[in-house]
Amino acid sequence: MTSPRLVVVHRTSMFDQVVAEYGTAGQAAFMLAERGRSLDPLRRDHELLAAARAELLGRVPSSWRTAVVERADLPRYLPDPEDVVVVVGQDGLVANTAKYLHDQPVFGVDPVAGPQRSRLALSTVDQVARHLADGLAHVRISSRTMVAARTADGQRMDALNEIFIGHPSHQSARYELSLPAGDGSAPSSAGSEARSEAQSSSGVVVGTGTGATGWLASLALTDPGAPPLPDAESSELAFFVREAWPSPGTGTALTNGLLEAGSRLLLQAACERLVVFGDGIESDRITLSWGQTVSVTASERVLRLAR
Repeated sequence: MTSPRLVVVHRTSMFDQVVAEYGTAGQAAFMLAERGRSLDPLRRDHELLAAARAELLGRVPSSWRTAVVERADLPRYLPDPEDVVVVVGQDGLVANTAKYLHDQPVFGVDPVAGPQRSRLALSTVDQVARHLADGLAHVRISSRTMVAARTADGQRMDALNEIFIGHPSHQSARYELSLPAGDGSAPSSAGSEARSEAQSSSGVVVGTGTGATGWLASLALTDPGAPPLPDAESSELAFFVREAWPSPGTGTALTNGLLEAGSRLLLQAACERLVVFGDGIESDRITLSWGQTVSVTASERVLRLAR
């Protein structure tokens, strides 16, 4: 039987990024001082993150294998069924890691913010170490719905918080938005029974209950007809059309709603070069040409968040 493996995921700290930009820590400190800022807070956070990783790796049971993966290397990480993943960093890093996993349990540890100020990084190093020591016998797992975008030519994008579809610049995105009949989709725009509509907008956001505390929440605040957002473990998705433009050829009737389990939202590009990306990582994206269609549904993949 293969021994379990602890995989520690981290990302380059802001301290390292700033030092790399200016060449040395001394030069970085000098440049920040010229702007009335100090390098010390970035150094402190860097040291907290490094200490958490070191302590965690030092408390792994001897029978376990270990691996350390930097955020930029996640696309090349091949998960084993026996892996237990610990993300050391902010909530956003937990979300970015989720799409590369296949049912592996994930602990989130943020030594800077702490579990009281996090929504996904809910554990401490000590708690994780004790779970490893007892073979995960008392770990609690919550399943978080993810959202998936798929195209007919086989391209796919998964995200934990939300999928964005729109133009890569400040131009309006032009497309046709559809909720196929019988899918269980529930449009919530007041007085609207529309199931398909040509639109011009700043883009479409489709998100999960986990994402309901982020971008979806801000969109709901500015939309008087917004539906109740899904709970963290709900299988429903919510969608919002940003700044839909009314014109003789485009409408604003189908601008928000809930997608029940098993339902889907279809978007067919009516202009060149729309982009599809998840959880704010625009560099990892699908590009749609005129006439291409993307289907957005709840993913069969879930985040198994451990604590």
